[in-house]
Amino acid sequence: MSTLFEKHQDTLKSALNAIQTRDYWSPYSENPSPRAYGETANADGEAAFKAHLNGAFFLDMPGIVGEAGAEVSPYGIDLNVKYPLVDLDVLLPEMESARQAWRDQGADGRAAVCLEILERLNKRSFEIAYAVMHTSGQGFMMAFQAGGPHAQDRGLEAVAYGYSAMTHTPGAATWTKPQGKHDPLVLEKKFTTVGRGIGLVIGCSTFPTWNTYPGMFADLITGNPVIVKPHPAAILPAAISVQIAQDVLKEHGLPPHIVSLVIDEDAAKPGTAELAKRDEIKLIDFTGNTAFGDWLEQNCTQAQVYTEKAGVNTIVIDSTDDYKGMLRNLAFTLSLYSGQMCTTPQDIFVPKGGIETDAGHKSFDEVAADLGMAITKFLSDPERAAMVLGAIQADATAARVDGSNTLGTVVRESDVVEHPHFPNARMRSPLLMSIDAADEATYMQELFGPISFVVKADDTNHAIELARRAVKSHGAITMGCYSSSDAVLDQIEDAALDAGVALSCNLTGGIFVNQSAAYSDFHATGANPAANACLSDLAYVANRFRVVQSRRHPKG
Repeated sequence: MSTLFEKHQDTLKSALNAIQTRDYWSPYSENPSPRAYGETANADGEAAFKAHLNGAFFLDMPGIVGEAGAEVSPYGIDLNVKYPLVDLDVLLPEMESARQAWRDQGADGRAAVCLEILERLNKRSFEIAYAVMHTSGQGFMMAFQAGGPHAQDRGLEAVAYGYSAMTHTPGAATWTKPQGKHDPLVLEKKFTTVGRGIGLVIGCSTFPTWNTYPGMFADLITGNPVIVKPHPAAILPAAISVQIAQDVLKEHGLPPHIVSLVIDEDAAKPGTAELAKRDEIKLIDFTGNTAFGDWLEQNCTQAQVYTEKAGVNTIVIDSTDDYKGMLRNLAFTLSLYSGQMCTTPQDIFVPKGGIETDAGHKSFDEVAADLGMAITKFLSDPERAAMVLGAIQADATAARVDGSNTLGTVVRESDVVEHPHFPNARMRSPLLMSIDAADEATYMQELFGPISFVVKADDTNHAIELARRAVKSHGAITMGCYSSSDAVLDQIEDAALDAGVALSCNLTGGIFVNQSAAYSDFHATGANPAANACLSDLAYVANRFRVVQSRRHPKG
């Protein structure tokens, strides 16, 4: 394994440095250009994706008993891919048996394998992008970036944190205790990192790789076999990822089922809860709805559970010295992937007396109307609208958008958008409503999808307090704010620290509140109800393994 470690050690060193400096760095190009990936990479990736359709997907796992799968693209295409079904009573004991071989690779050996898997994932980024696009509904560019390089970055980030945590303790030491006139007491001690057991990573339908790779690679680097359990509507990107991991494991003499895929025989009767409660499962990573996340935390007591759940993300607008820039930034933010991101703002708090801007005073109604018009203008080009909005992943989300326009005063109605290339795509543009701050029962609940409120607060202090309460009571992954006053910015930052949520201030350019950069930005904090973990920090990896020591007197 030393040769493989040597191949990847510079990348590992750079990742370890990046999580310390928090500056920009990535070994994986987010630009889907021929210069970065090769002249035929796009065509080859699309062909590879299409080759999966209407066929059986091969994975190397013990206990295969049949096949299933019924994914339908939000763009209106039946994927008709069939994946292996496994008997858990066969698979889980075999995965448990494979733990020793994986443990004995040590931190360097496991890091080398993980980095090789990530490199191969990167080389197949176009294939994965088409799979992400046609399961999640993301536009192609977002599917490529978020489903490919950015997801790979988050996986590598977890590897770096895991490696750092494990190598904090030396592998061996000589312990010498002086005994005065007598010979010293001497012991040779060995310290071995041992994983807790089989990990289960429960994927989501909207980000089937970005929200899977952190848990998957955090488990692997710390010595744990891992089951990837994808959402039944988004299996293909996970299956490709597992297949690549199995290929690398086999090539290096390791059991391929150290990474396995488990799907439901019937998507209408998911078996995730039953699997998660099994005694063999010692680690669980989950991204999804609050109800099931809470259930996992409360009922899977045999496992260490990491959850990212729902929340109510907020924006506070006090004032701005770049009104048009603020509106453009928010229009993109609310439109990106049709609001189907755990980081998309839902509640935008504005004082009822309006705000001061570089374009003069703007009333509450003007701010709301101008934001609605900015969204409409941004989406006026059909090609750009299709690329940014993508498609609505689930029928339930589309129905929620269609049925929510009575919850407030409509500022901008949601439209049924036609995709220029996929006539059967399920698309909706953002619904924007204004609402009074007193109607907390309406806007202080998560309404997943492109649904947002401009909330009329008494003043800036009231707006900040409402945003703080939303986070503390209901959770949030992001908070944003706009103010020309340093004192107000400090006040909002204090509220964000108290609520335990990441804050973005005065974003008007090419950075948006619902985006985060691996190695630099922490995704979620684990400090409010939206998540009990952070991607990634030492706490995310350190409890996935234990250090077991042995000691003996030296020979001679």
